[in-house]
Amino acid sequence: MLELLQSGGWLMVPITLCSVVAVAICIERAWSLQAGRVAPAGLLDQVVAEAGKGGGEIARLKPLCEASCLGRIMLAGLVNAQQGRETMKEAMAGAAAGVVHDLERYLTALGTVASISPLLGLLGTVVGMIRVFRTLVEDGAGNAGVLAGGISEALVTTAAGLCVAIPALIFHRYLLRKVDDLVVTMEHQAGRLVDLTHPGESRS
Repeated sequence: MLELLQSGGWLMVPITLCSVVAVAICIERAWSLQAGRVAPAGLLDQVVAEAGKGGGEIARLKPLCEASCLGRIMLAGLVNAQQGRETMKEAMAGAAAGVVHDLERYLTALGTVASISPLLGLLGTVVGMIRVFRTLVEDGAGNAGVLAGGISEALVTTAAGLCVAIPALIFHRYLLRKVDDLVVTMEHQAGRLVDLTHPGESRS
């Protein structure tokens, strides 16, 4: 592996760093975007049951709700529930904006890695070919070792850039889709909470 990195030249350093960043982001986001951590099943029923007990329900609900993204949205709505349906929905929408921002954390960086890795590989190809042509100009076609080294550098960096970019792009698209699915689930659960809290008011 070390010989492979060395054969690719100095551009293998940023390509390797891109691969480390991509792996770290994928692992962190896969852990953070688990459905049980973002929108736990049964949370709505627990929140409704606690709220129905009356008497300081917000204080009781705070530890339950703050443990998940969906819970934070629900808590924002319940705090403003007494001010009417629309105020409750606006409070939940404001909380949801912050939650979605947190869910998409690092995904822009992952997309950037997926975009620049093949460009770094292409740059390595150009640098390697420049070495080849410079050798041809200076020494002619007789120095096969240097020619082979330049071509090898070009091929290695190109392959390395693609090997980083392809998985990064796949995971970037997958994680974005996962965020969209979680947002839909949270919107549905938040809407149900509004309907249960204000059953007599019409939807807007």
